[in-house]
Amino acid sequence: MTAVPRTFAQPYVRFVDELASTRQNLLPMSVMRNVVRCHQFLGSRTRPRPCSVINLHCSSSWFQHHPWLGTRTAILTRGAKSKITVKLEDLPQGALEPIPDTAEKEDQGPTYPTVVRQARNNMRKFDNCVVLTRVGSFYELYFEHATEYGPLLNLKVAQKRSKAGVPSVPMAGFPFFQLDRFLKILVQDLSKYVAISEEFVNDAANKVKSGGLMFDRRVTRIVTPGTLIDEKFLDPDENNFLLAVQPLGSVHVPRIAEDQPEELKSSATESALNSLRVGLAWLDLSTGDFFTQSSTLGTLPSAIARIGAKEVILSDGLSQSVQQTISGLVDHDRRLLTYHAATYAELPISAWAPMLESPVASADEAAFTTEETSAGSMLLTYVVHKLQGLDIKLQPPQRRRDFEIMAIDKTSLRALEVLATSKEGITGGKGSLLHTVRRTVTRGGSRLLKDWISSPSASLSAINERLDLVSMLLHDAELREEICRDLRRSSDCQRLVQRFSLGRGDADDLISLLKTIETTDSIANVLEKATSSQRPGKAGLEVRRPLRRLSCRLSLENPRALALRISSAIDEESLLKNHRKEESESARYISAAHDVLRSEGSAADFDDMPRAVRDKGVQQSLSEQEIDEEDDWIMRRSASPVLQGLHDDLSKLRQQREHLTVMLRNRIGAQSLSLRYVAGSGHVCHVKGAKDVRHTSKATLGGRSGRSTKSTRTFYNSEWTDLGTKMDMIRFQIRAEEQQVLQELREQVVANLVRLRRNAAVLDELDIGCAFANLADEQGFTRPVLNESRNHQIIGGRHPTVKIGLEEGGKAFVKNDCIVGGKERVWLITGPNMGGKSTFLRQNALISILAQAGCFVPAEYAELGIVDQIFSRVGSADDLFREQSTFMVEMLETAVILRQATSRSFVIMDEIGRGTTPEDGVAMAFACLHHLHNHNQCRTLFATHFHVLADLAKDFGRLACYCADVAEGADGSFSYVHRLRRGVNRASHALKVARLAGIPEVAIRVAEDVLAKHDPTSAPGCQIGPCRGNGSSDPKAAR
Repeated sequence: MTAVPRTFAQPYVRFVDELASTRQNLLPMSVMRNVVRCHQFLGSRTRPRPCSVINLHCSSSWFQHHPWLGTRTAILTRGAKSKITVKLEDLPQGALEPIPDTAEKEDQGPTYPTVVRQARNNMRKFDNCVVLTRVGSFYELYFEHATEYGPLLNLKVAQKRSKAGVPSVPMAGFPFFQLDRFLKILVQDLSKYVAISEEFVNDAANKVKSGGLMFDRRVTRIVTPGTLIDEKFLDPDENNFLLAVQPLGSVHVPRIAEDQPEELKSSATESALNSLRVGLAWLDLSTGDFFTQSSTLGTLPSAIARIGAKEVILSDGLSQSVQQTISGLVDHDRRLLTYHAATYAELPISAWAPMLESPVASADEAAFTTEETSAGSMLLTYVVHKLQGLDIKLQPPQRRRDFEIMAIDKTSLRALEVLATSKEGITGGKGSLLHTVRRTVTRGGSRLLKDWISSPSASLSAINERLDLVSMLLHDAELREEICRDLRRSSDCQRLVQRFSLGRGDADDLISLLKTIETTDSIANVLEKATSSQRPGKAGLEVRRPLRRLSCRLSLENPRALALRISSAIDEESLLKNHRKEESESARYISAAHDVLRSEGSAADFDDMPRAVRDKGVQQSLSEQEIDEEDDWIMRRSASPVLQGLHDDLSKLRQQREHLTVMLRNRIGAQSLSLRYVAGSGHVCHVKGAKDVRHTSKATLGGRSGRSTKSTRTFYNSEWTDLGTKMDMIRFQIRAEEQQVLQELREQVVANLVRLRRNAAVLDELDIGCAFANLADEQGFTRPVLNESRNHQIIGGRHPTVKIGLEEGGKAFVKNDCIVGGKERVWLITGPNMGGKSTFLRQNALISILAQAGCFVPAEYAELGIVDQIFSRVGSADDLFREQSTFMVEMLETAVILRQATSRSFVIMDEIGRGTTPEDGVAMAFACLHHLHNHNQCRTLFATHFHVLADLAKDFGRLACYCADVAEGADGSFSYVHRLRRGVNRASHALKVARLAGIPEVAIRVAEDVLAKHDPTSAPGCQIGPCRGNGSSDPKAAR
């Protein structure tokens, strides 16, 4: 025997490690057994044990890749394998070359249990995610994830103990059916990424590879705020967009001389950044919507606000200046920013085809810019990584072009409260324009309405098509009601079909899709009748053209066949019974929790349970519940020939069970005997009643006894066991065949994906058309006239949201006219505080938005030139976090307007210059007014308290002055006259507002004294002269 020198230990351990890493190459188990022996021997710290020869059983070719093993002796045996004998003395000494680590990194810490070790490895692999590991009927968190997120999820953090010598592991968990609830907290509320690790049963080969493990746990999906699919907490009325931002090229800053001031250099850098081209690509995984757009860094904030993405992706390989600029914009809007690896493969548009329901036509590919293609590639590679191989089918990308939509910048969206109120910030909240006009009855219609309101069309033909539809539906109330009645019966088809495209649709989704197809078919019939010449009514064929256009877009031949297949395959009644059973099972779980709280919990814990749970009595334990033999199958027997045959076989076996029941009752004389299956006990014979129990105890049954009480007894019978096993096998085959049929139905849905989505788009547009018609009918809106002019003529205009709020309080809204453009391109508006100037400004901007969205407007008459951009500078706010005072914020917003407004834009500005001294404020206000009048030359409403501006701008050729006023009574009472008239009001009546606000009378008198000294015309009791307008000072002429 020869002792192995210690100098061999370390090199040989490397050899052992390499052998272990080659397990994936199907190294024979005999080799591994010998390796383990050597490893244990060579790794020992005690006195070396003698060993003469190590036998390694493997193919000779394996050793050809390891020549450092030295000379080997080959002994030929039968078969293709050879037996290699290597003497330890022949092994060379010295250091070995490092062996590359090709195996997945394993936990090198303590020998934790398998589940914990797998979770630890996933935590290291997905180090930026919260890892939820599926263990049986629970999802569990371990280690630092349990201690950090357990309390945030209101989960108890326990210690998972294992064998002696191994430290305990913090863990927390929740039942699998509560996954959506905790995903909402982690993903939506905490903005975390969540990696979901599911368990998979190992087959024989994988069980050998894993050392006998029954389950393998792999991350199947990474959930982020922008990659939600069909989670229950998704907002049904809002898209869940994921946005990729990809700047193209580098920033070219013009050379500035060293002696120039820093402000000039900073301005040049900012100008270069703002002009940088940026590609945008965004999608909604829950609906399959996919869009791209080319933009600039300067207009990026408005694009982000308009899209409303829940998550923004940015490459981590951008320059620091660009990265900081974009991240500042995203953080300011409180959106989650994710950095994606810069090494992603940039795919041509043709390579997107596997992820799209239909490829992009070759002729259309050329229209996409380089930055759009780059952003789309980054977006799709990110999604593929997060879905971990899950197939997706998106709609072909739609290009958004700047000239096709009215651009509403971020500030204007907030100031005009288009989507959300400025105070609450909730999308669609009461007081917002979206809430006011929303009359939709479908989820898809609500989402499309939000898109139309935030991105109104700038295409005259598209706007008129929408208005034609609204006009048609407004004049046919019966048709409108009939369509709305059908739409209410439809489901969210866009999200339904997207679920199937991801392989996640179930039988309930198929039934919902069936009803939606039936609804679409019914609406198609309604439209066909409405467009026929035989339909009675006032509307002629020319007026019905919009309905005919929508009707022609519907494709129903294949969807009808799909609906017929679904209805013939799925048993809806049995499906409902299954749901009732599931609810009953959930009730049992609640009852079990009821028992635990009653026996172990405190009074406070018991009070926290719902009343329905507290009032429930103690039910039978889960292990004692009998399983109903009469199954409620999802599919009809006729769903497939195989299914029909299996059900016939099951019926025969049930007849045999009935015969066996009669035979056993007669044999043992127990008429109460029944054949049952009990969870935990199996197939048993059950009798009840003291008399029958005595008969069965005396009878020779040929089987062992089960549970017995004074009045019941169970026992086993071999005939029933064999028959019940056969029935179980048939049931298993039926369920497998049902899944096969379900999969075939899923494939048929995917095959009709394009048609179903197009039909859903038609229903959404119909829904909005009916909603706008109902709104116009309720509120007395009128159809606007759109043209390509630069004029803005509104007669009897009203603020759509303020009017409703006043009417709820029993007050009336004062209408106003607005005729801007041509000779009066700029309106300078003065008047008292609370006089309605801001309301007037906002209402005219909102009327433009509604008109170009295709909605009737709150006015008696409206003729509007197409607006390309709307800008607003109203209200006051500071941003202390970014060291921006109120005046600085005001100037930043003003700078955007003066730089970007065009002759087709519509601008409203309120109180420019109030955040500084009166002299500086007047100077800045006049400068802005001058620039808008002479350079931008856009339609402008400019409200101010600096009435001196009217004197400074008296030579402006296209400016007119208008004002609001206050009517004062002889007794000192006053009221606001909200109707505008031509002229200038040189009194702001601020003290009246102060008195209304509750300022102490002593302070009011002090203010009056100071005002009288500095402005005698404003002293109490002084008669205010007539408003001096631009071109007229006669009160009668002004009126």
